[in-house]
Amino acid sequence: MTYRELYEYGRLALEAAGVAESALDARLLLEYICRADRNELLVHGDCERSSMEEQFYRTVIEKRAARVPLQHIVGEQEFMGLRFKVNEHTLIPRQDTEILVEEAMHHLSDGMRILDLCTGSGCILLSLLQYSNECEGVGIDISDKALMIARENAKRLGLEAAFLEGDLFAPLADFVSDKTTDRLFDMIVSNPPYIETAVIGTLMPEVREHEPVLALDGGEDGLYFYRKIVAEAPNHMRKGAHLFFEIGCEQGDAVMSLMREAGLMQVEISKDYAGLDRVVSGVKG
Repeated sequence: MTYRELYEYGRLALEAAGVAESALDARLLLEYICRADRNELLVHGDCERSSMEEQFYRTVIEKRAARVPLQHIVGEQEFMGLRFKVNEHTLIPRQDTEILVEEAMHHLSDGMRILDLCTGSGCILLSLLQYSNECEGVGIDISDKALMIARENAKRLGLEAAFLEGDLFAPLADFVSDKTTDRLFDMIVSNPPYIETAVIGTLMPEVREHEPVLALDGGEDGLYFYRKIVAEAPNHMRKGAHLFFEIGCEQGDAVMSLMREAGLMQVEISKDYAGLDRVVSGVKG
């Protein structure tokens, strides 16, 4: 089959399976299998591909048609201009989360200590470390399998960070940094689970069947982890330190209230590119 024929096969198969971006995913998977770029289809669409490439392409199209996320098939996702390894044990980094990183970077200075709770693939923490100098990063997650991916991502990017297994702040009790004896942080960031438990079953198949429930389920009202983090965060923040949360688009007022009740100051909401509430931040006075 030619490059163009393979693409048409993939597009139609994914369209029939109800994949929303069937044309885009068919092209991206074809580029992945053939190690081609996005101009290949236009310039060399009539080029015959090998039988092995055709076989592999049919296989990945079948997986995508079964609603396996494209990122799990290719094994990585771009985030903040960097490539992160992902699998079924981590959330797939999304553009909305880049807003959290961008807002944090407005207050990030070289040499800061950064704590990332519910770190998953490590994409938030590692992006902040990549775009700063001599910062110390600590990422915590309850999933040891997610932390394996985070450590691999750090190695791939040539970055140093400590990744600790445990429930939110608990691992910090036994953590001793090689860089400083100071146990307080200049910045805490988190994209915690925030989807209401009852809503998880209604999510698209790519999410509810292939992403870790531990990283999605925020309890009955979606605010379980915000309450726990906000209650303890000030104990781990130096004066003037910032706390940044990614939130669901309807959770802004509730999370702002929690942060103000905990004594944080300058509490504010930042919106995403669609104009929806996406990040809540506050400062320890």
